[in-house]
Amino acid sequence: MRRRRGATVPASLAMARAGTDDGVMTSARVLTRKNAGWMALAVAAVITVTALIVAWVLQPGEAEPAAATPAPTLTPTSTPAPSPTATPTPTGPAADTTDYDLTGLPEVTVFAVIPELPVDDDPYGDVTGVAARATDAAAPVFADPGSSPVATLPRDYVYDGTVVPVIEQYDAWVKVMLVGRQAFPSNGDPAQLTGWLRTQDVELSAQDAVVEVSLADRTVDIVRGEDRERIATDFGSGVDATPTPLGRAFVMTVRTEPSFAYTRGHPLVYLSVQSPTLDGFGGADVAITAFHYHDARSGAVSNGCLRMDADATEALAALPLGTPVVITG
Repeated sequence: MRRRRGATVPASLAMARAGTDDGVMTSARVLTRKNAGWMALAVAAVITVTALIVAWVLQPGEAEPAAATPAPTLTPTSTPAPSPTATPTPTGPAADTTDYDLTGLPEVTVFAVIPELPVDDDPYGDVTGVAARATDAAAPVFADPGSSPVATLPRDYVYDGTVVPVIEQYDAWVKVMLVGRQAFPSNGDPAQLTGWLRTQDVELSAQDAVVEVSLADRTVDIVRGEDRERIATDFGSGVDATPTPLGRAFVMTVRTEPSFAYTRGHPLVYLSVQSPTLDGFGGADVAITAFHYHDARSGAVSNGCLRMDADATEALAALPLGTPVVITG
């Protein structure tokens, strides 16, 4: 039967359609909800993955692992071989260790005349500030190193003269001033005597003073290093016929002679050097130069001795035996 326009749809059919439409819509709604759930899960997953990626990108970079510190390599240390100690080269003449027989050799004393020993070849030369004395009863004395001894220097002697100043010093040898003479003035050179000693035969000691005498300035100084003590500004000295000997010498001995009235009880300071013109004096065969007290003590007035006042004489007498004395014109 043809349906006419405007005809009322039967309720059963309407219900059928309605039922059919409701089923489709219900299914659509169910599907839509399911799809929405999946979509939510997908979005959540995407967000989670994105968050993880962002977190990984934004996280601070991990520090690169520090390079492992290499264990120190122990290099074996070799003990260096000790350098050989250089042996000092000896200075001066070669040593002489010969055990000489000294029997019959002359003894170096104030009375000795020993032609084999030389006179001082540098009378205004320096001194070393060292004195020598025989270690044993006597030490051999040589004219030159390397030769045989020509005399002996006693360790002790009644008129002293056994502590002698060194004028040259080497490892094995010392050159010294000596008492005595090479010759009498009447037949040779009576100037200051010298000789050589082996260092193995002597003991050495320091000297701290030198006496400087100027005949021209009429002064006497005791010099200790940089200190200069002037003990005289005038004194008596030798006349032309018996002049005071010039050059270097040393204090031989110090004595008081009551029989010498002119000394007025003050000591005489005897030197190693003797008169350049007198073979002997006062009946003796020696003509020793000395510092001593005298009332007449100005200008050229003596037989060669140096006449001093009391204070200067006492100051000189206090010096050690062997103290060098240098006399200039």
